Amino acid sequence: MCSQPHDNHMLCPQCDLLVALPDVAVGKKAVCPRCKTTLYSRWAEPFMQPTGYAISALFMLLLANLFPFVNMRVAGIGSEITLTQIPRVLVSDDYASMATLFMIFVQLVPTFCMITIILLCQKVGLPFRIKTGIARVLFTLKSWCMVEIFLAGVLVSFVKLMAYGDIGIGNSFIPYCLFCVLQVRAFQCFDRRWLWQQIAPMPKPLARQPLRVGESGLTQGLRSCTCCTAILPMDTYVCPRCHTKGHARRKNSLQWTMALLVTSIMLYIPANLLPIMITQALGNQITSTIMSGVALLWGEGSYPVAMVIFIASIMVPTLKMIAIGWLCWDATGKGNGDSEKMHIIYELVEFVGRWSMIDVFVIAVLSSLVRMGQLMSIYPDIGALLFAGVVILTMIAAVTFDPRLTWDRVNVSTQKERHGDGK
Repeated sequence: MCSQPHDNHMLCPQCDLLVALPDVAVGKKAVCPRCKTTLYSRWAEPFMQPTGYAISALFMLLLANLFPFVNMRVAGIGSEITLTQIPRVLVSDDYASMATLFMIFVQLVPTFCMITIILLCQKVGLPFRIKTGIARVLFTLKSWCMVEIFLAGVLVSFVKLMAYGDIGIGNSFIPYCLFCVLQVRAFQCFDRRWLWQQIAPMPKPLARQPLRVGESGLTQGLRSCTCCTAILPMDTYVCPRCHTKGHARRKNSLQWTMALLVTSIMLYIPANLLPIMITQALGNQITSTIMSGVALLWGEGSYPVAMVIFIASIMVPTLKMIAIGWLCWDATGKGNGDSEKMHIIYELVEFVGRWSMIDVFVIAVLSSLVRMGQLMSIYPDIGALLFAGVVILTMIAAVTFDPRLTWDRVNVSTQKERHGDGK
């Protein structure tokens, strides 16, 4: 099927299939017919909905930082913390690196993303370069917002501490829960393709032949801009619309992915062997590894929480590293060539990878809240930092891996079949 290039065509970012986008109704979305990736969503009030959610989210975050977050009372001794105290306590324990991770993933990145959504949706008169720059950064940082993961870590902390004393929530806990919901909703109704159409028109691909819907961009000498989804000639390395540099396939994708994977494996072994937390109670010092923490929760009868920690901190990182290695193996042409299965595996790797940070956030909350002198105090240890490094490296490895590599064999065979049939 041939057609002339226009704004309603898109190369699937996951499988590189050229798709003619239909005119979807409000509240509906267009998906890739081959890999089912969402290509475009149409929302009612596309300017006002994301703005409203983002402004509400920022207001809730402000309230969440002004008042006590959680509190604890043990043997008549009380302790409470605010969100701003968590990084200060970590810095005082010489764990500025963990405090930095908390500030970036839980406070700064979500705040930046919400402010950027407001600026872009309200068409604030920013210079074009700045507007395109913050839009690029927004979609890069979107997956690094870990507000909901931190909130899950707080709930796990409650279960761990209930055995030692009374746990309560402060005035900022409910606003923070609302902030979590509102920022997720702001991202949901903010479509990437729609945004870039408002910033600048789609550049016309300088193709030597008409676009062929149903074939890959690679076989047509085309590539998709990874940032604004513009269709570009394969030899155009800088997108004329968003100025993002790119290639038909991510340059050295497999080499970068494997290097990050090997590094994460090297960190993962000591992260599980070394203690992640030190508990001082009545003069006794107890060190805890990830697995011993799971065993302790299981022994105390907290089976659901023990399973959550085991899945997020042991099972997910292990399976994720195996999956990334399998994807790289298949992308080299040595696998079984089941592109649909590999695509599902890649989608799972992208989705669950962030949730392994839950144990790091649990330690941040516990070490900040439980400060009662000789009665009971909790401190982070080196294992927590190493484990955070494992999570971050595997997340970057998933980003550097180009999922289109798993579909290239299918694309080539499809092209051969078309030519063989005289199409």
